[in-house]
Amino acid sequence: MVKREQLDHIVRNCFKGKVILILGARQVGKTTLLEELIKMIDQPSNWLNADEADIFEAFTNAKTSSQLLQLVGSNKKLVVIDEAQQIPDIGKKLKLIYDSKADIQVIATGSSAFDLQNQTAEPLTGRKKTYQLFPLSFRELVEDTSLLEAKRLLDTRLVYGSYPEVVNNPGNEKEILVEITQSYLYKDVLQIDNIRKPSHIDKLLKALAFQVGSEVNYHELAQTVGNIDTATVEKYLDLLEKAYVIFKLPAFNRNLRNEIKKGKKYYFFDNGIRNVLISNFSIPEMRLDKGALWENYLISERLKSNHYDSKFVNTYFWRTHDRAEINYIEEADGILHAFEFKWKDQKVRFPASFLQAYPEHQTSVISRSNFEAFIGLR
Repeated sequence: MVKREQLDHIVRNCFKGKVILILGARQVGKTTLLEELIKMIDQPSNWLNADEADIFEAFTNAKTSSQLLQLVGSNKKLVVIDEAQQIPDIGKKLKLIYDSKADIQVIATGSSAFDLQNQTAEPLTGRKKTYQLFPLSFRELVEDTSLLEAKRLLDTRLVYGSYPEVVNNPGNEKEILVEITQSYLYKDVLQIDNIRKPSHIDKLLKALAFQVGSEVNYHELAQTVGNIDTATVEKYLDLLEKAYVIFKLPAFNRNLRNEIKKGKKYYFFDNGIRNVLISNFSIPEMRLDKGALWENYLISERLKSNHYDSKFVNTYFWRTHDRAEINYIEEADGILHAFEFKWKDQKVRFPASFLQAYPEHQTSVISRSNFEAFIGLR
């Protein structure tokens, strides 16, 4: 097992008077992480999986604190509720357990943010600590092997991504990614009652996969999918974000009149998912989209490292109507740090209009020769 960075953080925060929520896409390793956590804590525990019909029914029917305590086990010190987003009113039920027996450590996991975050926001105000788990990060792979080995396999990660099962089964990456995509990727999205045509989700994701690194237009996406309006496109994109399939970068604008103000770019949390959608597993050097592969990988890895290091930054891209552009911008403590991503080392001239409009700035060019610090390698 590749040790997850979040593991030690979660262990340290157990039995500190908070319900712990662990969110992330299916198959990113939440179950494996919790199995290791239970070994480390070594307390009487109970594992309840809400994907199982009898457990789902028992939680659904439990209305009082005494019924819930009987269900989780009053003599248990650690209770894991896996796939908790399935349970109606899960936030209120977690609150009842917390208020009735505060010495129990409850950990609830969810494969989407649809219900778990929405249902727990108000009931668990001041009572919860939330973690997100992503596909394996580059620095987790470095810790598991070595920097040399992780860099040797970088092209593999760019093509096949970093889902734990993919990493642990070299030679079977394609089959595993197809299974993840077909069986798990849309599962939570498609459970929403008013999504009648799964093909729309599939077409929309494929369209995004071909536009990684480019600004998206909701009207054009609606036309590409067909028989769908822009409002529905926006709704589906929001659901796919909440299911941890994609994430967006908004356009940065403050000073210049010709800055793009409402633009958005979308990236995939995992390169492998992006590549299986477009059915392209060629090696990066032979691909026309290697720049997009590199950009998606770097931004998703930066997202992981910022989250795991509790770095609170605002993230953007920047573009003007006359097509001056910067790939990625972070804003922290009043400073803008602008990044350009290049497949190979080369000199980059950042747009003078940006540098003049925002004098409090830093600039960096990230390539394959210097990417380690950018993605959080200590």
